[in-house]
Amino acid sequence: MPGGLVIEKRKIRGETSNGMLCSARELGLGEEHDGILVLETDAAPGTPLLQVLPVGDARLDLDVLPNRPDLLSHVGVAREISAITGVPIGLAPGQRMDIEPGEMVQVEECSGDVAATDGAVTVRIDDPASCPRYVAVVIRGLQVGPSPEWLRRRLASIGQRSISNVVDATNYVLHGFGQPVHAFDIAKLSGATIVVRPTQAGESLVTLDGVSRTLEEGTTVICDAERPVALAGIMGGRDSEVTDGTTDVLLEVAQFDSRFVRRVRRAVGLSTDASYRFERGVDAGALEDVAMTAAVLIRQVAGGSIDTMLDVGKAWLPGGPVRLRTSRVARLLGVGLSAADIASRLESIGCDVTVTADGETFSVTAPTWRHDLLLEVDLIEEVARLGGFDALPDELRSFRPGNAPDHPLHVAGRRVRDALVAMGLAEARPMPFTATGEGDALRVRNPLADDEPFLRTSLLDTLALRAEYNLSRMQGNIRIFELGNAFATSGKRLPREEVRVAALVTGSRRPPHFTEPNPPAFDRWDAKGIAARMATAAYGVADVTFAPGDGAVVWRVQVEGRGDVGTVMLVALDKPVWAGDVWGVELTLGVLSSDDVAPRGTHGSAGAEEGNSSSVTSATAPGASNAIRYQALPTTPAAEFDLALLVPDGTSAADVSAALRRAGGDLLERVELFDEFRGPGIPPGHRSLGWRLTFRHPERTLREKEIEGRRSRLLDLLSSELGIKPRAS
Repeated sequence: MPGGLVIEKRKIRGETSNGMLCSARELGLGEEHDGILVLETDAAPGTPLLQVLPVGDARLDLDVLPNRPDLLSHVGVAREISAITGVPIGLAPGQRMDIEPGEMVQVEECSGDVAATDGAVTVRIDDPASCPRYVAVVIRGLQVGPSPEWLRRRLASIGQRSISNVVDATNYVLHGFGQPVHAFDIAKLSGATIVVRPTQAGESLVTLDGVSRTLEEGTTVICDAERPVALAGIMGGRDSEVTDGTTDVLLEVAQFDSRFVRRVRRAVGLSTDASYRFERGVDAGALEDVAMTAAVLIRQVAGGSIDTMLDVGKAWLPGGPVRLRTSRVARLLGVGLSAADIASRLESIGCDVTVTADGETFSVTAPTWRHDLLLEVDLIEEVARLGGFDALPDELRSFRPGNAPDHPLHVAGRRVRDALVAMGLAEARPMPFTATGEGDALRVRNPLADDEPFLRTSLLDTLALRAEYNLSRMQGNIRIFELGNAFATSGKRLPREEVRVAALVTGSRRPPHFTEPNPPAFDRWDAKGIAARMATAAYGVADVTFAPGDGAVVWRVQVEGRGDVGTVMLVALDKPVWAGDVWGVELTLGVLSSDDVAPRGTHGSAGAEEGNSSSVTSATAPGASNAIRYQALPTTPAAEFDLALLVPDGTSAADVSAALRRAGGDLLERVELFDEFRGPGIPPGHRSLGWRLTFRHPERTLREKEIEGRRSRLLDLLSSELGIKPRAS
């Protein structure tokens, strides 16, 4: 039974009873508990109970997203259902829920931009940034007591506990209209004054839950003439609460800025139904109506008379109209809609729609309770939603959704991702945080996890953790990569944020096969090949060079015109003894400039996210000057020959490759290192490197004499510049 009561066989006064007679409270049908609930009905035996007693109900459990605070109320949900079904809301004009139209009254209003008073009660706003408007209604001569049955039943249906008629009325309006309402006992307000101001050092407040809370300096608080009496937008104070002895109350219906409410809520660690709504936004255009609705409801359940209304602050002004084009609707949705259909859908959610003379353009003003309809595309989304997303075509069209080109970093990242996936690597998506702050790592003030509070300085740091996780579970063949951001201090307010790509490999180079049960393991040359493929895809260049590194860095990856763009290194991690070497490659694709981030509330370039647009510095934007170039397949045969060269150990293969390309001329198509040999017949301090050179003329076949001439010039250049001789056969 409700409350945990178990109906079972029991002995009562020495007799065994298989049932129990219950009171209304025990049955959850009311608050009476002194006697047995008597059911008088003419229903025939066997009639279902829900057909006799009106206790059956249906509950909608809604998941409301942060951009739709208008749905955090019964009226808001009713509006939404009305728009979807086309059934009008069942409230007559001027009627508000259980309040009859005739009960709405006109009261004396006192208003001001900063303060207002009726001679007995004063309201003042000292912090208009956090509280743009404050509406207060004074009710005198009421009597606090139990709520009527209908009000208790309504609150119980949504899981609310009945407290008193005045408090229940404020909670009823909160859930009914989505606007928090709070009642102060005027007799407990020093000077009968309400002041909205920033907190001062050392102030504290005992809230309604009985907890003494120290207030952070500079947050918003509601005070009387002497002390704080409520946390703005969150919870009232115990010293000014409504009790059985209260006769005069001040109803607060205010508009608090969401940022300030969020700051106060975090500072005191307290979340309430009121703060949840204020943080997402309330209907600022309905403060007066909600205030009078709450006042009339209190007069209905607690008596008294409505004295005055104090309205302080700037009246809310609606946003300007948004232009909506039918051609844009058709382009984005892929289906043409008539002007009448578009206007009808928008009007169903409360928009004011005006059609221009040409009949193809609308001027749309969003209702006061919708804060998310700011742009033309927002209105188009509503048109699509109200019509049903399933009704939209799913075929691909030949045009882009916008005229802005893809961001260079996005293009480069897409090319690198495709290349690495084609090589058999799997993409990892770890969070950009690490456990230790090495080097210039930055610590996050409010990290997602306390064990990883630092912003990473390298993508290989987090890939190494993924590798350790796999190795600890006996998975030794790892081929993973990540496209993500790394952070470093920059001497500015924001860190330097770089977009990078990293790959990590270890274990077998290929899956085992019966023809090769034990494939060779990844080595530094495999890592170098992966780095070359990554750089070629990222920067759209054919030539990638490598310079020797130091320490764990085996090679520095270099691209002409950019210098060092990354490293190939042996990754040190906590691994079991059976695991092989772990090789990592990390390249920098671009640097996000914090100077180019648009201020909050402005709009950056097309395709950028509002308040978080960013650009790439021209020196590091991949693909900006090295676009992928396509050329026709060759129609003439290629001429190839090999060179076996004795190269001193101090001369890198990259230097030899560069010299060959310089001397080869325009007809040199490809230079490939295919062999290295050390052993008998090779002078000390040297090694033999085998190169394959491919030449091709675009219009004719090369003659043997031309090939021999180029071979001779190449050997002469290598001898004069690098001291390299051909290896004797």
